[in-house]
Amino acid sequence: MFEIEYHRMRSAQLIREAEQARLAREAARARRAGRQELSTRNDGPAAEPHTDRPRRHRQPRAA
Repeated sequence: MFEIEYHRMRSAQLIREAEQARLAREAARARRAGRQELSTRNDGPAAEPHTDRPRRHRQPRAA
């Protein structure tokens, strides 16, 4: 009898954890979509974190 009750409690706990993980993924997805939508409205180079500008290559420091 104890094993059955333990199994039910563990099953309920796993279901709660899965629901929390699903809600966290959904919130992250919504934040990401909001950032993308905001960056498409602001069509400036500062709005895009990744630009195609070549990086400035620095010379190595002298020892």
